Amino acid sequence: MNTTSYKTVSANAATVDKNWIIVDAEGQILGRLASIVALLLRGKRKSNYTPHVDCGDNVIVLNADKVILSGNKMTDKTYVWHTGYPGGQRTTNPENIMVKFPERVVEKAVKGMLPKNRLGAQLFRNLHVYAGSEHKHEAQKPTVININEIK
Repeated sequence: MNTTSYKTVSANAATVDKNWIIVDAEGQILGRLASIVALLLRGKRKSNYTPHVDCGDNVIVLNADKVILSGNKMTDKTYVWHTGYPGGQRTTNPENIMVKFPERVVEKAVKGMLPKNRLGAQLFRNLHVYAGSEHKHEAQKPTVININEIK
């Protein structure tokens, strides 16, 4: 009997096959878009998924300024941070962020769905978000996918 068929294959940095993927965010709901992008960044759809290794793809999100927030979240949702000074707690909503930096809303949603450790920080570096439909990664020959077909 061949015992090599019983061995679990674990991916590492040398054996991981990383691809470049383009996702169009136009008309997509933010939370659903972010969960699929986090899934692609993590690599959980791949057969050689290993929890402690960066085996996900590099994801390019285009048209981040045309993402949709359902309900009244555009005005009612709050982002909270602290400056580090006494009384330095600040809040804002997605409507104010979309005016200056529309890509930050998508980045913040995806980052919240990644692991909160060094692996999550490494995975987040594989995300590239652009407000318009132009990007600077043509040399990597990215493939366009329709996220509505991913379940």
